[in-house]
Amino acid sequence: MLVSVLGTGYVGLVSGAGLAEKGHRIICVDAEAARVDAVRRGVPPFYEPGLRELLVRNADRLEATTDLRRAVLETDLSLIAVGTPFANGQIDLDAVRTVARQIGQALREKRDYHVVVVKSTVVPGTTEEVVLPLLEATSGKRAGADFGVAMNPEFLTEGEAVRDFLCPDRLVLGALGARSLAALEELYAGFPEVERVRTTPRTAEMIKYAANCLLGTAISFSNEIANLCSTLGGIDVGEVMRGVHLSKYLTSTTADGRRTQVDLAAFLWAGCGFGGSCLPKDLRTLIAHGERAGQPMRLLRAVAEINERQPDQVLALVRKHFPALAGTRVAVLGLAFRPGTSDLRESPAIPIVRQLVAAGACVTAYDPAAQDEARRVFPDGEVRLCDTLEAAVADADVALLVTRWEEFRRVPDVLRATGRAPLLVDGRRMLERTAYEPYEGIGL
Repeated sequence: MLVSVLGTGYVGLVSGAGLAEKGHRIICVDAEAARVDAVRRGVPPFYEPGLRELLVRNADRLEATTDLRRAVLETDLSLIAVGTPFANGQIDLDAVRTVARQIGQALREKRDYHVVVVKSTVVPGTTEEVVLPLLEATSGKRAGADFGVAMNPEFLTEGEAVRDFLCPDRLVLGALGARSLAALEELYAGFPEVERVRTTPRTAEMIKYAANCLLGTAISFSNEIANLCSTLGGIDVGEVMRGVHLSKYLTSTTADGRRTQVDLAAFLWAGCGFGGSCLPKDLRTLIAHGERAGQPMRLLRAVAEINERQPDQVLALVRKHFPALAGTRVAVLGLAFRPGTSDLRESPAIPIVRQLVAAGACVTAYDPAAQDEARRVFPDGEVRLCDTLEAAVADADVALLVTRWEEFRRVPDVLRATGRAPLLVDGRRMLERTAYEPYEGIGL
């Protein structure tokens, strides 16, 4: 198929490159010329493992442009993959509305049938009540008769997005009419073994929110249990959750009789909270959307509140040893919200660093991928960013592990090599508590 992808963020660019890998011809569109130029050179404008290789390998099938009109006129199907931030107490659909109008204006000139697919995360009803009317108003045509409309949510995890796209666990096809559904089936013909949910756009929109809110709930549940373990004493939440993970509901049995953990179990683990561009935003958006509809979202509100408070638990562990933080040298290890990405959006590292600085601590920081992004987030002089793990902890009184980078498995050895005994605070419980002394961790 000939496909235009409108937006070159994580969702748009990974989707475009992945579809090119499956043999489709792709035109990626972005309003920012610098991003378009980067894509043309095969350089992703953000860090995502495997994406550059995908762009280079499919350079003959993927182009980038700022010309949305041409992209729509020259393709069979358009994917809307622009941002939908949470702002002023509700989802911000400005970018979606702008792109929908621009697509409609292009469709006014187009004779051939064209299918418009919303891939951005939007609240239930958006495709049919916002996008469709704008397309009809600006094109002068009718949905169903002259062009198709569908909703196809993404389930990509930053740091694993390429693999998630090429090896999906499900495809949700929310189409208005048989012709739009047929176009989606053709788009994903290269994934014959993947289970499909064929449904309405409104249900497809809700599936995405329900999926993300479930993951956030699992994390906040684990953190609430961890905080209770800390309060009661004599309990290690790591042992508790390992016991929970052995439940038949959280394991599967392979053909040779071995029990393996299901992926959801990874979210049932205590830490310093979740971040990123999806889970916090989607929780807030669904809470606000439900309450405007007259349905209080009490559970999800609690999930969000627990997560917002969780960085404080990490700082409390530091203050157990250093009640007065002024002058204390703290090395923050990990700034991205999760490993495998440079994304600092909603990262728990941000409130942790800012509270440390406000308390007068001398903060150094190291992240394997997010150094450049950190320079934009933290003002000059507020945090000393280091290029290596060793440099970050060289003079530290406290090493505070915030992001679960695999490199940080060697933190105990690096700390011992300093010849001192700085406090290690494990905000992700990724290290064995016996691997280093003195050690503090969430849920001990």
